[in-house]
Amino acid sequence: MRRPRCKRPIAPNRSSRCSQECQSHDDNYKRNGTIDLYAALKLATGEVTHQFTPQHRAIEFKKFLVLIDKSVPKELDVHIVIDNHSTHKTPAIKKWLLAHPRFHVHFTLTSSSWLNLVERWFGEITEKWILRGTHRSVKELADSITQWIGTWNENPCPYVWHKTADEILDSLRGYLERIVDSGH
Repeated sequence: MRRPRCKRPIAPNRSSRCSQECQSHDDNYKRNGTIDLYAALKLATGEVTHQFTPQHRAIEFKKFLVLIDKSVPKELDVHIVIDNHSTHKTPAIKKWLLAHPRFHVHFTLTSSSWLNLVERWFGEITEKWILRGTHRSVKELADSITQWIGTWNENPCPYVWHKTADEILDSLRGYLERIVDSGH
């Protein structure tokens, strides 16, 4: 999967920092706090809706669902592909989803997050922006991410699968045959 003809913002490498691969676990790393980022990717356009929360609980996830509900036209169904995190399965979330039948939840299998295209987007923002920047506070990090998402959404385009499902399954079948016959 690749992004065709879409130019995305890339932060410059800092001259004082070598590539991620050459950093050791103790290279003066200092965590200045954390923040949770919820993101929804509109598959047809590539546009991203996001929300920051200080924690990752059902109450924060519900607030994000409300944000999505407000931002998507009422006549459209909403399909959400999410991991099997327990936050998404709480009674409060189940009750909210029952009250909003246009929302359809699809859970990915364990180790199958690659099926969720927003995970590819998380990889892209991490590689092209977060790891290349210096963020001395949670607010600075959130502001930086919001800036990057704004630039992203100025010229959004969707991710495109370049293989059919049959081609992917054939490739997987060949891989499984090779590892079974490898003698290990």
